[in-house]
Amino acid sequence: MNPAAWLGKAIVSCLTTERVPVQPPLCDFDRLRYEVRPGDVILVEGRSRVSEIIRTVTQSPWSHSALYIGRIHDIDDEELCAKVRSFYDGDPREQLVIEAWLGKGTIVNPLEKYHCDTLRICRPSGLSRQDAQQVMKFALQHLGFEYDLRQLLDLARFLFPYSIIPRQWRSSLFEHNAGSPTRSVCSSMIAAAFASVRFPVLPVLEKLHDGSLRLIPRNTRLFTPRDFDYSPYFDIIKCPHTEFSMNASYRDLPWDEQGRICNAHGDCYTPSFGPDVGQIAVSARDVREAPECPADLGTAIPEKVPD
Repeated sequence: MNPAAWLGKAIVSCLTTERVPVQPPLCDFDRLRYEVRPGDVILVEGRSRVSEIIRTVTQSPWSHSALYIGRIHDIDDEELCAKVRSFYDGDPREQLVIEAWLGKGTIVNPLEKYHCDTLRICRPSGLSRQDAQQVMKFALQHLGFEYDLRQLLDLARFLFPYSIIPRQWRSSLFEHNAGSPTRSVCSSMIAAAFASVRFPVLPVLEKLHDGSLRLIPRNTRLFTPRDFDYSPYFDIIKCPHTEFSMNASYRDLPWDEQGRICNAHGDCYTPSFGPDVGQIAVSARDVREAPECPADLGTAIPEKVPD
């Protein structure tokens, strides 16, 4: 392997390596797995370095999006079923997603891959089964495409204030033949799949002289994961571990009774209002390393006691 290729592979590996979760995800994965339907978009918070970069650039908690295609037998087209099998040789009863992944391109993965992540379902409102199959067909035709890192960088430059970026660094998203037709990023590929059946994500609205509105398709290369969350044409389905309806009232939720307040997981303190006693802080250094996928939502965080 030549040095440039080795360096590129090392950088991609560094960017995509996922950190061990430090707290349980904010969704009930078993419930989400039951609720999701073919054609739904699944948003992922992400735990890698590139996820942090995307969240910073897009100013959103969502760093990745995937299209849920169901189990292999949920796909009507036999040729597409065969194509999925050529990219996925696991259990045919497994729930699957198609996604564009840095370093791997457009691939099929089991939904189970995200059981440790905070997820959200974005469901295209009113999408027919026939069009849902067409959306999945469009996406599946991209299997094997490489991940378009240049488009991601272009999008990052495009999202920054245009006037403060030197001309030579400005985005080339709108240049003729910018990018390659055999490359894609996660949200752009999914947005293009919905555009193939003329389903709106975030169209540009134009008001005509008679007061009526016209929808103009938006450049699919500009889409980021947050746009599916923001879109008025997608229903948002959250699957929390505990719902108000299950407890009659939010006042009955299982709150911690020790009076602690947390800035983040492992950064908690017990407020004290006495004149001579400061706040009793708990440093993240004092918290033991989290398990691979923590499941105990009630695990207490040890507190320091003042000398």
